[in-house]
This record gives sequence, structure tokens and C-alpha cells, in this order.
Amino acid sequence: MQAGQNPVLVLGAGINGSAIARELLLNGVSVWLVDASDLACGATSGSSRLIHGGLRYLEYGELDLVKESLAERARLLKLAPQFVHPLRLWIPISGRFGGALGAIGRFFGWSWWPQPTPPDGRGVTLIRAGLMMYDAYARDPLLPKHVKLPAASSPLPIDRHKYRWACAYYDAQVVFPERLVVAMLEDARQLAAFGGLEFRMFNYHQASLAGKTVEIRPIGADGLPSELCALAPSAIINATGAWVDETLKRLHVASERLIGGTKGTHAFTFNPRLREALAGQGIYAEARDGRPIFITPLAESVLIGTTDDPFQGPPERALATPNELDYLLASVNAILPDVHLTIADVDFHYSAVRPLPYVHADRPAAITRRHALVKHDKASVPMYSVIGGKLTTMRSLAEQTAETVLQNLGRTHSANSRDRVFPGAEGYPADLDVAWRQIAERLGYSIATVAAVWGLVGTRTASILQSSPDRSLVEPTDLPCSFVRWSIDHEWVRTLADLVERRLMLLYDQRLTKACLRRLAEILSERGLLSHSQIDAAVAEQAERLRAHFGRHLT
Repeated sequence: MQAGQNPVLVLGAGINGSAIARELLLNGVSVWLVDASDLACGATSGSSRLIHGGLRYLEYGELDLVKESLAERARLLKLAPQFVHPLRLWIPISGRFGGALGAIGRFFGWSWWPQPTPPDGRGVTLIRAGLMMYDAYARDPLLPKHVKLPAASSPLPIDRHKYRWACAYYDAQVVFPERLVVAMLEDARQLAAFGGLEFRMFNYHQASLAGKTVEIRPIGADGLPSELCALAPSAIINATGAWVDETLKRLHVASERLIGGTKGTHAFTFNPRLREALAGQGIYAEARDGRPIFITPLAESVLIGTTDDPFQGPPERALATPNELDYLLASVNAILPDVHLTIADVDFHYSAVRPLPYVHADRPAAITRRHALVKHDKASVPMYSVIGGKLTTMRSLAEQTAETVLQNLGRTHSANSRDRVFPGAEGYPADLDVAWRQIAERLGYSIATVAAVWGLVGTRTASILQSSPDRSLVEPTDLPCSFVRWSIDHEWVRTLADLVERRLMLLYDQRLTKACLRRLAEILSERGLLSHSQIDAAVAEQAERLRAHFGRHLT
């Protein structure tokens, strides 16, 4: 076998690792993908869930990053419409010229330039200049250009006494990035089958390096089927996000510190006043300290985020604090004073650590959101670490990473995913309501059930639902038991948390109950992933995890 023909080992099954695996398989390279936890378990599932060009990146002069992000936004809207949707965002504005002085220094990267925080936030002059550049770079005929209105004319109940204007523009939202990861892994599986390649996914496994051999061992999978195997990879790609430095230490690969992550906390509420006030649109504003605040509709809830503070310690220990939640609530109430949110309105929350590069910056917002690939020349196997990146640019990051790795292995980078639709986007209908109704009538499901499954798998819904005669539901949700079984069998499910948090997305369902957890655990038991005697403990453990990690209390 020629050099470079052994599988490439990708560590980390988040948005970037999964995209890289897919890109390599598209280029005829076998891939083993290993994650010490479950897929999409880190920053992917703890993000702001926006697919955006990065309006504020313009202020830091990162014009190429904005262009790249807007190009990828357009691709995702076209190639993954089941997951990525346009979102109209409103920017409330108080002053006329605020922030212009500091923006000049940030644009040119002058560290000596004064950086005052404008007391009334960035002014309409600066924001409109940015939005005009944004529109010019986007050149997207499907999304309208920005508009400016008097605050009194805005359809959202922003504080009319505080704000004089409101600008509206379009970005996009990925409601469930976890499902985007699952779709990429399914595409990877299809590419492997079609090309006669090998694709193996190991969640809850850990890799150790000895010479040129990697041993892959199961972890945290008591009583579950597991594999212990070894591989001599042609290359290793460390895409473990905030865990990049920890992964290098565990593999005994010498490296300077690469990650200087910041913690982002998000709060979620099912509050009907806020949902009705937004009317399907979002708000992008400034908090009192100048940080960006997003208030966006998400499934049945509203997402409020985010914080951006340096974080020390294991990334998995990042949890929302009372002070962070108070900060987010105060920001919402300052923008929408009629909503009157209190801590009782926070139905759940999450925190995650962004895998940003380790640099010295006067503020976290100044740290670039660009991605980079670092080669470790002292490693016994060709090895690379992925630094930075964000949801929006995961595909372009994967393309650039695959090109670099393959060239260094002496192989040709012959294909890319720029026009490749995600599974579930094939033959996407122009009218979803009609498509859902037709599937519901043909298969004997309610439209609500069809819509719920569609949000997880898109146009694959009918073929999956018709594969089973069982029409029972996981009460009180709209999801059918047959889909749960299908997910367990086809989507690398191993635990109850995998189902609730990253496959069925029931964390975001207001109707989630302990009885629902029990039904899911029973189905896991049917599929051999739990014994009958473990059901009670699994339900109790998941309910406690939802409380401790997410602040979600179940009835």
C-alpha cells in the first residue's frame, strides 16, 4: 500500500471534524472519526445557532472573513434548507455617531488608538456603513437588503424612549446544528459506500498514540457494545475544539498553547410574551458594556445570548452562572421593557467554550474568529490541529483542511462540497405545508408529527416513516416511536442523553417530561443499549443532568 492510503484519523466529531471527514471521503480517502464523548457535544451544541457573515468583523477589518462567511451562508441556505433558514434581525440604535472613533482604530488594527465604549452604543452612521458593506459583499438575490426605520415604525416593541432608529437586515439560523452534524456523517457513510472506502465512527472512544500506531479504546460506555482496535493512520487531524491542547498532551505531542477559549452562555425561555413580541424575527443589539446580544426565536423557545469571557479549566465544566443569566435578562429588559423577564422565565440554559486561538487581546471580542490549521512537525505521524472556526464556515474550513493534508500526503485534492446537498435536501419542495400534508395523508400521521420529523431529517421523512407500521408517539411529543428506533439503529446513539439532546432535540421541546424519558429508555432497552434493570437509573440520571447542566426541570 502506498504512503497516504491508510485512513486518516479525525479526532473530534463536532461541526468541524464531521465536515472534514465528509470532505476527505469526497476526495476518495478513508476516514476513522473518534470522539471521547458524543458527536456535536461541545461548542457545536452550545453555540448561538446563527449562520452569519459576521457584521461586527467588518469593524476589525476582517473583510475576507466576512466575504467567506457570506458565501458559506448562501451555500448553506441552498444546500441545507431543512436546517438553515433566513432570519431577519433588527438592530435598535440610539445615537448618530457613537462608536465611530473606536471603529477607526479597530479597522486598521491600531493598538495605540483610543477605544472608548460609546455610552449609547454604536450610532446609526457607523451601523449603516457596515450594513451597506454587508449587502455589497453578500450579493444574495434571495435575501433583501437592509432598511432603516424610525424606532416608532419598527414592528418590534423596542424601547421607543431609548432608541431613535432601527435597522433590519438578513442573516440565517441553523435551528439544530447537531442535526447538521448527523447529516454530514450520513453523507460520509454514503460516500464511503459508493466509493468503496472505509468510514468508521467511534463515539465514546479515546485514541492513544504509540509510535505510528493509534489505539482506540472505549470509554464511559458501561455495559454497551464497544470496540478496541488499532490503526496506522496516514495522518491525524485534531479537531477537538476547546480540547485541542488537552488532546495534544494526551497524545504526547509537543506544542505551544494553541487555544485561548472564551465562554459563551445562552439562556432559553418559553415565555409567550417574548415569542409573540419577536413575531419570528430576531434582535441584534448591544448590552450596556458594548457586547453583542442576540434575541432570536428558536423552535418553541427564544434564545438569548451571549457572554464572551475568558475561561480557564476543562471545557466540559463550563456552566451558566447566576450573574451571567442576570446579565442576559437585564439586556433583554433594557431593549424590550414591556416583556419584563425574570429569572423564573429562564426555562433552560447552556454554556460552551469557543475554540479561539490563544492570543493576547484587550477584549475577547477582538480575538479573530478565523480558522487556522497548525502542523505538528515533531509528531510521529503527520498531524494537524484545527484552531478556531465557527458554524458558518465549517464547510470552507473542511475544504481548506482537506486540501492541505492531501497535498502534504502527495495526494490530489480533486473534489469539494461547494455544490453538494446535505442528505434530506434532495428535491426540496417549494411549499412545505403541501408536502407535509401529502405525507401525513399517505402515511396516517398528523401534520405535526411529519413536521417534527422533517425538522430532523428533511426530505428523508417519508421513506423513514413508511419503514415501520408502528404509529405510536413518544407522548406527549409529536415524535413517533418508529423514528426513535430508526435513529438508534442508524445515527450512532448509545445513551439516553444522545437521544434527548443531540438526535431528537427534545431539550428544546416544552413538553418534555420524565414519562417521555422513560419511554425513550424503554426503546433503548428494546434495542439492546440498556438492560431492563437499568431503565430507572438511566431516567433519573438524565433528569438530573438536565437539571444540573441545563437548568431544565421536568415534571
